[in-house]
Amino acid sequence: MIKINLAKTFFVLVALAAVTADASSPRSTLEQVDLLILGGTVVTMDAKRRVVENGGVAIRGGSIVAVGTRAEIAKTYRAKQKIDASGKAVVPGLINTHTHIPMVLFRGIADDLDLQEWLTKFIFPAEAKNVDEAFVRAGTRLGLAEMIRGGTTTYCDMYYFEDAIADETSKAGVRGVLGQTVIDFPVPDAKTYAEGLELTERFIKKWQGHPLIVPAIAPHAPYTVSESNLTDARALSDRLGAPLLIHLAEADTETKAIQEKYDGLRPIEFMEKIAFFNDRTIAAHVVHANEKELDLLKRHNVGIAHNPQSNMKLAAGVAPVPMMLAKDMNVGLGTDGPASNNDLNMWEEMDTAAKLHKVFWKDPKVVSAEQAFEMATIRGARALHMADRIGSLESGKLADIVVVDLDGLHQTPMYNLYSHLVYATKASDVRTVVIHGRIVMRDRRLLTLNENAIKNEAIAYRNKIVESLKN
Repeated sequence: MIKINLAKTFFVLVALAAVTADASSPRSTLEQVDLLILGGTVVTMDAKRRVVENGGVAIRGGSIVAVGTRAEIAKTYRAKQKIDASGKAVVPGLINTHTHIPMVLFRGIADDLDLQEWLTKFIFPAEAKNVDEAFVRAGTRLGLAEMIRGGTTTYCDMYYFEDAIADETSKAGVRGVLGQTVIDFPVPDAKTYAEGLELTERFIKKWQGHPLIVPAIAPHAPYTVSESNLTDARALSDRLGAPLLIHLAEADTETKAIQEKYDGLRPIEFMEKIAFFNDRTIAAHVVHANEKELDLLKRHNVGIAHNPQSNMKLAAGVAPVPMMLAKDMNVGLGTDGPASNNDLNMWEEMDTAAKLHKVFWKDPKVVSAEQAFEMATIRGARALHMADRIGSLESGKLADIVVVDLDGLHQTPMYNLYSHLVYATKASDVRTVVIHGRIVMRDRRLLTLNENAIKNEAIAYRNKIVESLKN
């Protein structure tokens, strides 16, 4: 006869029931992700330009898993880390399509000059006396801190010692398309063009495949690089599959110099003739371009970096951006280097881009607030040939996301979100920044950079630069 311990059996059944109930509970069926951003107005910048009120974003492994309403995301996903974005805007990370980031250390060194005088009499000599790897690292850290604080998550750079820039950028957790500059005369990291090209090849091979860094080659401009050296740069870009960055059609002086040297051809016409353009080219400025030249750039799928504030400050002219937008070209916004701007503030570039073209073209309807925001996000991603990965908040894209306050005095009241973001919002309204799924700033506190140490180092360099210019 089998004896049954009724008390023991009762407790076993209770335990089994508890396990079964837990397995079928709503929480246990939720999908695990790394980070949830819940609440706020999600500005997706997807093809339908969806704006999700009281939205949510789920992130795992550096990518966006889902975007929807807060209720939809909360009932499907769970995460140990959460960001409460209630009452705020959740937007794609801003994309700065043209910089020279270490030049923050030359901020204000020479102002109110035309481009050629500014370059030849001040910038090039200052660089020759001061730029080395330590300078570049210090300037890069300062620029990265400024960009993160302003919600920039990706930037496109052209400078020297770009390997050091890539190293500092990756450590700070920022995304960069980084071009090693090559130029015909001696520069701080290469005495000849050939040496610069060899350096560039090593740099590209070292960083290709990195999750944050896209290495590139950057011949400076058609007036500082010979025809044969330009074609060598294009060949290297083709061989390594690397982006090809260049300053192009920036000023009248450039146009005149190229026409005198190359049988009356304008800069874009000359570059077309030597077969420079490929579908990885990113051209900075493109101020002096007519409709025929824009059609050439569009045919080659060239990305364009529009730098309104820098162009204004150097009196370089006004780029035909309304025409570019009408042709649906790949045009983004850039700050240019902080020595000719003098900051890395993409909110100011958006505001300026919209207003500059209204007054220049005498039409208040050109470059709307939504178009300006588009150039700082998804169209900027197109300019960098990265729209499949960044520029909008969509499932499968990389998780580069910015949370922006909307309750400042200068933002009250709000009627139209795009108008609010472009004409009223400031860099200081950026609250939290996520890049590749990693929080790099939370509630205005930088998490990957030491702000006080960066400032102290920059002040020390200021004193050194002042002394160097006395000699």
